[in-house]
Amino acid sequence: MIGKVCIVGAGAIGGLIGTRLAAAGQAEVCALARGSTLESLRRDGWQLQEADGERLQVPTRASDRPAELGPQDLVVIAVKGPALASLAPTLGPLLGPNTLVLPAMNGVPWWFCQRINGFVETGLRSVDPEGRIAAAIGYERVLGAVVHASASTPTPGVVQHHMGRGLIVGEPDGRPSERADAVVSLLARAGFDATRSDDVRTAIWYKLWGNLTMNPVSAITGATVDRILADPLVRDFCSAAMQEAALIGRQIGCSIDEAPEARHAVTAKLGAFRTSMLQDAQAGRPLELDAIVGATHEIGQRLGVATPAIGALLGMARLFGRVHGLYPESTPSPA
Repeated sequence: MIGKVCIVGAGAIGGLIGTRLAAAGQAEVCALARGSTLESLRRDGWQLQEADGERLQVPTRASDRPAELGPQDLVVIAVKGPALASLAPTLGPLLGPNTLVLPAMNGVPWWFCQRINGFVETGLRSVDPEGRIAAAIGYERVLGAVVHASASTPTPGVVQHHMGRGLIVGEPDGRPSERADAVVSLLARAGFDATRSDDVRTAIWYKLWGNLTMNPVSAITGATVDRILADPLVRDFCSAAMQEAALIGRQIGCSIDEAPEARHAVTAKLGAFRTSMLQDAQAGRPLELDAIVGATHEIGQRLGVATPAIGALLGMARLFGRVHGLYPESTPSPA
């Protein structure tokens, strides 16, 4: 039974999950947060504005100190990728003997290649350069997750839900399990379209495949996805990068049976959509390049897959981030 849940990172997605879980009343839900978000949670509790106008507000216990919150049954990690390496070693007080960890994050998670031949010893330097995340959060605790929802935080501690309630959950190795079923059931009772997957790694790679180009290209250009797809040269470049990512996926057991053009047609239905990375760039927040583009490039390099388009995209996005102070000046080499 999952009786205690902690949301680590009460931003847009963390706040969406936390508010709906708390409102459902099936578990005691707390938050690990800081700064103005922590102040808002302590003063006003969880606050969620749904797209249909429904407003939820639920009291919560919030702290910036894991020891004050204590061991949990489930820890949902919803921070931005660049913050996790320094945060993970502090999460020990939240982790009891049977605590599950559900990373609800963009891109390739730190555990993704841990049991794949050729990656076991070193992991992915692009997302866990010193192995600090893997050391702090054991593989045996992890459930894979994919979030298909869009939300934003117009003010700290207040979440605006735009679209989607999809959450895919599964064991990293693909086996059915009672603990995965328990998490899916908890999320479903909170109003999410939650499903269990017996191949969550492929579900993660498929979402990455769609985000790999739209996110960084939108950040670099300032364009919404409709304008990106309307430019034939940019669209073709995105397709080339996606074809490279599909080749990588086949070598790690994450095959994608879809052409880039078919994916573009789905994305085009979003209209003048601002990606999460474009929103971060416009708000002056750090860019999540490593988990989305850097990890894909690293996996390709280590497998010997040629990635000229992904490499060019990574180089341009890093340069953009460094010029605007949104990405560190130096990063560890994945080699």
